[in-house]
Amino acid sequence: MTVPGDKSISHRSIMFGSIALGTTVITNFLKGADCLSTIGCFQKMGVEITQKPDVIYVHGRGLRGLSAPSETLDVGNSGTTTRLLSGILAGQPFSAVMSGDESLNSRPMGRIMTPLNRMGAHITSICGNNCAPLRTDPSTLHGIRYHSPVASAQVKSAILLAGLYADGETCVTEPALSRNHTELMLAGFGADITSSLHEDGSATACISPCQELFGQDICVPGDISSAAYFIAAGILVPGSELLIRNVGTNPTRAGILKVCEAMGADITYLNTRNMAPAAGQTDNTSTAGGQAGCSHTSGQTLTGLPQNTGEPTADILVRHSSLHGVTIEGDLIPALIDEIPVIAVMAACAEGTTIIRDAAELKVKETNRIDTVTENLRAMGADITPTEDGMIIEGGRPLKGAQIRSHLDHRIAMAFAVAGLTAEGETVIDNSQCVDVSYPEFFQTIARI
Repeated sequence: MTVPGDKSISHRSIMFGSIALGTTVITNFLKGADCLSTIGCFQKMGVEITQKPDVIYVHGRGLRGLSAPSETLDVGNSGTTTRLLSGILAGQPFSAVMSGDESLNSRPMGRIMTPLNRMGAHITSICGNNCAPLRTDPSTLHGIRYHSPVASAQVKSAILLAGLYADGETCVTEPALSRNHTELMLAGFGADITSSLHEDGSATACISPCQELFGQDICVPGDISSAAYFIAAGILVPGSELLIRNVGTNPTRAGILKVCEAMGADITYLNTRNMAPAAGQTDNTSTAGGQAGCSHTSGQTLTGLPQNTGEPTADILVRHSSLHGVTIEGDLIPALIDEIPVIAVMAACAEGTTIIRDAAELKVKETNRIDTVTENLRAMGADITPTEDGMIIEGGRPLKGAQIRSHLDHRIAMAFAVAGLTAEGETVIDNSQCVDVSYPEFFQTIARI
């Protein structure tokens, strides 16, 4: 099987292509609701984006070529759109308002407002609660050195994108390295950006003001976060063997693979590849064979994806395995924060105790995922105790079918669909259509395999 294109990379390919000169060609793009919200926002700012069945063309306007939108930018349910776009809007010579659905408009945005306003941005919460709707007004941006209290790719990316428009170097230091798709892709588009890891585990990314970015060809690898549910299903359902092709295995995203191996899962990596010339160079001669949805195109090519953006990929073979509990903490958390709901399901099916800590970030996702995971695993008969920054799961109790409340959180719905495969009796998931934001074909795929 294959999984849809990576959600994080799909978002960024539209954003960076829109503010680059020339045409960016994107294959294997994730056409989920969140990524379509990003497309809609940039179309409202004058960017021509052509969608065909297998490819998307973004006709970039250049770094300073966006137009003032005539209406509110609808970010839907997408926190990535809201936070990253805030960084871009902070540097524009026009005002704009972003607003989303009820869930999005209840999520905290102060974590990006604080550093952006420190750079000189004029970004305000219209309701005065540090949530969307957000209004940005024209300003002059200054480079800053920001020490983020959390390892968050969205916070880091918002600041780096604003840094493209600042009057000097902008640096973001975070306590651990969060996913680095922004750094890899911006380098491929021609930005002057550097990254470094420190002995204490912290990481710094710095960007200098930029005259222009340049359109690229991007093939998006399969989303490790979407693959996670089928990795878990293959491990948990007796008799299973499943090969998932062309999955992005960027170390800043692939923490779930380390956890599965630590729990005793049978995982094999096949056809591993990372065709990465030096950042910013092009490679128009090599063809990546055997990669679903990624045919070779001419023109400039980003470093590393199957059609190159510095992103390692592999085919992942999983087999049914007996699991044991582990402790998940520290620097590993940013590399698997979105996968914790399905990891919790695996932990409930494992022997022994699993402890998840240092994951307070779960509270500011689509739902408070500490609460929603706890609620639903308890409904299925699991022994789980929530903590301030994670959860403790005593595994080994057989799960039973239950009525699952998704709370309109796509990752909760998909994680508990996997739990339902292993449970005795019927599991019913309410508002299951919420999976459309990242994986519209999820339930059809589960039915097929």
